[in-house]
Formats: sequence, C-alpha cells, structure tokens
Amino acid sequence: MDQPLLQREERVRQSGCCSSRRLKAWLPILSWLPIYKLKWLQMDLLAGVTVGLTTVPQALAYAEVAGLPVQYGLYSAFMGGFIYTFLGTSKDVTLGPTAIMSLLCFSLVGGEPHRAVLLSLLCGLIQASLALLRLGFLLDFISFPVIKGFTCAAAITIGFGQVKNILGLQDIPHEFFPQVYYTFYKMAEARIGDVVLGLLCIALLIMLTSMKTSLEPDDDDGDDDAPSFPRSDRIGSAARRFVWAVATMRNALVVVAASSCAFSCEASGLHFFSITGHASQGLPPFRPPPTSDTTANGTVVTFGEIVEGFGGGLAVIPFMGLLESIAIAKAFAKQNNYRIDTNQELLAIGMTNVMGSFVSAYPVTGSFGRTAVNSQTGVCTPAGGIVTSVIVLLSLAFLMPAFYYIPKASLAAVVICAVTPMVDYRVVTKIWKMHKLDLLPFIVTFLLSFWRVQYGIIGGVAISGVLLMYTVARPGIKMSNEGVMLIELASGLSFPAAEHLSHIIHTQALQDSPPRSVVLDCSHVSVIDYTVIHELSDLLGQFKRQDVHLILSGLQPNVLEILLAADLEGLRYADGVETALQMGSGNLNL
Repeated sequence: MDQPLLQREERVRQSGCCSSRRLKAWLPILSWLPIYKLKWLQMDLLAGVTVGLTTVPQALAYAEVAGLPVQYGLYSAFMGGFIYTFLGTSKDVTLGPTAIMSLLCFSLVGGEPHRAVLLSLLCGLIQASLALLRLGFLLDFISFPVIKGFTCAAAITIGFGQVKNILGLQDIPHEFFPQVYYTFYKMAEARIGDVVLGLLCIALLIMLTSMKTSLEPDDDDGDDDAPSFPRSDRIGSAARRFVWAVATMRNALVVVAASSCAFSCEASGLHFFSITGHASQGLPPFRPPPTSDTTANGTVVTFGEIVEGFGGGLAVIPFMGLLESIAIAKAFAKQNNYRIDTNQELLAIGMTNVMGSFVSAYPVTGSFGRTAVNSQTGVCTPAGGIVTSVIVLLSLAFLMPAFYYIPKASLAAVVICAVTPMVDYRVVTKIWKMHKLDLLPFIVTFLLSFWRVQYGIIGGVAISGVLLMYTVARPGIKMSNEGVMLIELASGLSFPAAEHLSHIIHTQALQDSPPRSVVLDCSHVSVIDYTVIHELSDLLGQFKRQDVHLILSGLQPNVLEILLAADLEGLRYADGVETALQMGSGNLNL
C-alpha cells in the first residue's frame, strides 16, 4: 500500500476519534451508557425512588414560596431528570425547584404563572448561551461573601414568609418588612389547628433529621455502591438502614400524615386546618411558553413590556441558578472522586430551563438537599433522575386530588426546616478573622436582599468589584533603602496602577535630594500593557535627565520580550535583585 493512502487512512481514523470525543463531550450519556451494569440499575432505581419521595413534597412547598399554584412546583420538578441524564456530567446532581430560585422567581414575577414560565425560557436561553460561548468564567466574579450574604438573607426571608402559614393567617403582604409587621399585628387571629399541626410537623422533621444525621453513611463498609453503616453493629444494620431510609423520606411522611389528619377532619365536617385546595390534575400540556400576558382588567402586556419589567433580575436569576448548581456539582464531584465539565453543566441547566418552559415550569437549578440524598443512597449514574421524574409525573397524573387536603402548615414546616441550615452565622466570624474587608460585600448583600433580593446581589457584586479594582489599582508596594532604593511589587502591574507607581517613584526617589537610582523588582509581573510601557518610557527619560538610573529586575521572558520590542530608550534590566542593586550603586558597569 502506498504511503499517501496510509496517511489518508490515518487522518480518517484520527478524525473519527476526534468526532467521537466531541460527541461524548456534548452528550456525556455516551460515556457511561455503553458500559451500564445491572447493579447500577438497582442502585439508580433505589436512589431515584428515594429522591422522588423527597422531591414531591418539596416541589409543592416551593411553589408556595414562588407564589404559584402547587402544581407548578411539580411541573418544574420532572424535566431536569430527563435532560440532565443526557447532558449532565455529575452522577449526583438533581435539578428542580429550590427555595432560593423560588424566592428569586417570586421577586420578579409576583406569583404570575405565565410570566414565571416565560422567565424560565429566558433564563435557559441566557444560561445555554453562556455555555456555548464558554463564558462560565463570569461566575467567578460573584464572590463567596456575596453568596453567603444572599443565602443567609434569603433563608430568613423564605423562612419568615412561611410563618403566616404556620399561624393560618390570611392577607399578609409578600414584601419582607410589611410581612413582619402584619404577621405580628395579626397574631391574635392565628388558628389553633394550624399552629399545633405546624409545630408538630417542625418537631417531627427536626427529630427525623437528627436521626438521619446520627446514622449518616460512612465509608467503612466496603460497598461503594450503597449506604454503609459501622461494622460494630451488624445485627442492627438492617434496622439502621430502615431508620435511615425513613428519616431520608421525612418530608413525604410528614406531609402524608398531615394530609391524612386533615382529610379525616374535613370528612367529619371539622375545618381545623388551612388546606391547599384545588389543584389542576394531569400532566401539563407541551406547548411554547406564552410571550404576552393579560392582566385582570383585560390589558394585554407585550413581550417587550414583560422583559422590561424583569429588569436587572433577568441577569441575576440565571447567574444565581448556575452558581448554585455548579457549586453543588463541584462539591459532590470532589467528595466522590470524579470531575465535572463546568460549561457542560451550564448547558444542561440552560436546556432544562428552556425545555421546562414548554411544560409550564418556572426556573430551576441544582438542589443541595436532594443531591445529598441522591449521593448517600448510592446513585451510580445520572439515570437515577429519570426514576425521580417518573415519580413526579405519576403524582401529577394520579395524586393531584389527594393534594387538595395537604395542610399549608405542613408545607410551611417542610420549607422552614429546609432553609434553616442556610443561615450560617458562623461565617461572619470566619470572614472577620481571615479578611475583614470582605465583610463589606457580605453586609451590603445581606441588608439589601431584605429590600429586593436582586438588589442585594447586584449591590454585593458591585462592592466586590470596587474592592477588586482597588486591589489592582493599588498593589502592595514594599520599599527599602539599600543605598539604591529598592521597590518590590507584591502583585502584578497593570494600567490602573501605573500612575500610582509613577507617583511613588517621583516622590521617594526623583524629588529626593540628591535624586536616587531605583531598582524595580518585577518578579511578580506576568503581563504588561501599553499604559505601563508609556509610563516607564516617561520615567526613564526623567531618570536620565537627573543622571540616575531606573533598573528593572526579575523580568519574566514574555515581559522582557515586550519591553525590548517597545525599544525604550535607556532601558536597563538585570536577572536578579542583587545584580540590579550593584548596577544601581555603580559597582557594575551598566
């Protein structure tokens, strides 16, 4: 066979390999589906059922947080399982309604279902676009103090927002400060039945959570695919597993028990509890999301007016959804020793929200609580999400009449117990000890979030940006006198810092009597721009006129190459600081 033909065949093989890798990168399911095992199926079924029984009551409760009818929580809870199975890179992550996204959604749409669905479409398009354009790095500009400030404020807002349902109060405003005022103002109108049931549900959820924590799976059992328990009590291992499973499904058990109690009372003609009431039965129709809305008085609101009404929140919600989900994916990937593809995760979340809008879903993201349940139950692949989605669909198809009797107090208890761990008061002490200035974006975000949650995030990001820009514009500079002035830059040197550095050199060296030579240690400078080069050129001219020298030391190869290309008159440089100091003092020829 001739050489050109062999080369062509080799190129074809390499092209085929590259195409296969690219296809697997876009569809991660192709990486694990061909090697899928029966044992994996068993574990995925177990995990999917367990997460499904957690998802249904949480979805109903989070719809209340979003100000939407309860069925919209379930509409939002099933698309993620199907999409993520094909596009996701984490075996543990579960996508669906969360407390944070529900609050953000309510802050923008005010409980309007059509606008919530349209918001899901727009969020999905933004998220998918970020993935396709490889712009995931933009998430890095939302700092940890901003995230913690927002989550703490959101948890308090969400939790207190459910107090009215625990007390059985009506006509309470949704804005946080009026809500606090009117909740206490109407305290005398509290319904005893709702209060007792709500407190019992909270107590039971806390007890089951404590039991689950005490029986948390460990890594000492040797079985990598299932929850394991300490070797010391083999006789009680089955009982421990049963108790752990019951505690894991605590939300479903509490809601079912409360609903049974409410049904019995309603059947007996006793109206002790505020119940959820009528909810649409059956699966949502598959149709494009609405691009306009009609108000109660018949006024048609156009697509442009709706988007204009969303304002800055249309940027905040997609970013917060991505941030929440990717943080969860990275945490569980690290815990379970595998890697995720950040941009692929962006695509999976974006496509979930886009497709979810066709089934009347509002924006969703990764859920930490349900992801933890998924991981601890021993899920092996993202296929567990399909089982969870099927359970949600079955609930929509057959159980909606039963949801009529769910007491609002029980759903409020589920939400309160879910968001309470998000209030991390210890983070304030940690930030104070590590970097006090980071408390500023934390406090700004925390306080503004009680006004409008999107303002809190925007304000916190703005403060973080100012602090970041100040650090760039005023890098740490250490000066010492070695006969020649030595100036050490603690970080890089870019155009915002050029004027500041020039001012220091002028005041400390050139305006001294007599003027002194300066050695500028550039060992931390990895990039240099035109503004810095222009400022150096001006300084070199002034040093020459004063008959002293400016010597650069520790230049990295790429920086030296740029400076040489700039052809700066009078440029002097040395490999190390000691050599530069000797040059500056005249002990070495320049």
